[in-house]
Amino acid sequence: MEEIDPARTAVLCVHWQHEVVSPDGLFGPLFADQVARHRVASYAARVAAAVRTGGGSVVYTRVAHRPGYPDLIPNTPAFALIRQRGAFLEGAPKTRIIDEVAPQSGDVVITHVRLSGFFGTDLDTILRARGVETVLLTGVATNLSITGTAYEAVNHGYRIVTVSDACTAATDDAHRASLATLGQLGPVVTTDDVVRRLTG
Repeated sequence: MEEIDPARTAVLCVHWQHEVVSPDGLFGPLFADQVARHRVASYAARVAAAVRTGGGSVVYTRVAHRPGYPDLIPNTPAFALIRQRGAFLEGAPKTRIIDEVAPQSGDVVITHVRLSGFFGTDLDTILRARGVETVLLTGVATNLSITGTAYEAVNHGYRIVTVSDACTAATDDAHRASLATLGQLGPVVTTDDVVRRLTG
């Protein structure tokens, strides 16, 4: 892997919300066990801490909708389920980011309503204003929002690095297959690799 300039690096912490990764969240039955079994949140927290220490940017992308869902187009089964179950409403407790990976002072939180935090938001503007060139990816799910975010990051001109043990999918097979795809877009590394390169 090429050297990482900490000051020009951002970690995108994707969908670390109770609705996604807690057992009682809407999508918890898909992802909570994988997150817990592989200790994925603890690795993501280490990556975020290393980026902060190195002077980089920590950015969270989260899904939250307005009451009545005027901003939701149910063109996928998951989006349709959100409306049916009344999930991901702005201000609801389960829409919050979990404590283990919670934002700290100076971090940025991007709220969006589609698959990727780039779509329909000012994420690209914020990253460019901070001089970011390299985007690290952590979160859920590797085969959905992580991959979708990676494609958009590449199209916006960023170099991407996927932190393999700080992401997960609903199954180990789906996670591994996604990492193989992501490896064609940029380096796939471990948390230890990132921490070592960012903090010396």
